[in-house]
Amino acid sequence: MGKIIVIANQKGGVGKTTTAINLSASLAVAERKTLLIDLDPQANTTSGLGIALGNGEPSVYEILIGEKTAEELIHATEIEFLKVLPSRSALIGAEVELVGAISRETRLKRALAKIKDNFNYIFIDCPPSLGLLTVNALTAADALIVPIQCEYYAMEGLGQLLKTIQLVSEHLNPRLKIEGILLTMFDTRLSLSHQVTSEIRSHFGAQVFRTVIPRSVRLSEAPSFGKPVLLYDIKSAGAQRYLELASELLEREEVRKK
Repeated sequence: MGKIIVIANQKGGVGKTTTAINLSASLAVAERKTLLIDLDPQANTTSGLGIALGNGEPSVYEILIGEKTAEELIHATEIEFLKVLPSRSALIGAEVELVGAISRETRLKRALAKIKDNFNYIFIDCPPSLGLLTVNALTAADALIVPIQCEYYAMEGLGQLLKTIQLVSEHLNPRLKIEGILLTMFDTRLSLSHQVTSEIRSHFGAQVFRTVIPRSVRLSEAPSFGKPVLLYDIKSAGAQRYLELASELLEREEVRKK
């Protein structure tokens, strides 16, 4: 049975989409069947994997409103074991359209039920908000990864995210748990990065991944070429850290099985 992992933080610019693309790609090159769902109307995950939907071409929006099934809209990528459910700007209207819908919070969960067992991992990249799209993702998920940047105000808004997770867990999805907190945008030259890292590890302990994602020019450049950093520059620090993160995630899974 596939594991559904949401990557979410209502703060923008924390490396959420970068993590969604590159962690998915890293697991896929390890031959884990992986599906990446772009649930952000900005569609940066979609374009970051070289997928350009034509005008009116269906996306995850049509899945949420019930016009298409997930099976119909899965796209291949350059990596054999990595598939994508793409997004486009029309998705921004879904939050409004679903407000009065029956079981509006479970639309994505029901859409994924038929394909969940076809994958080892399903990742969902959420918009930088705690609206209905993110709630749909959390309701469908088994676990959550929270990227936090190693900068000022790193933990700003985190309390609200944790409160939302608790509410979803209590009322919609009791199996939801935090898979881990991921430190991103680490700059070895800055004492602030080291300070923030120390504070977050002190506060959250073992929930924080060992792997830390550095600031990286290659990570920033790769999306403009429509590629994960593994295909753009596998020797770069960013690529190596995401491979390490994938290994750490697999290691945690093995520990749980014992």
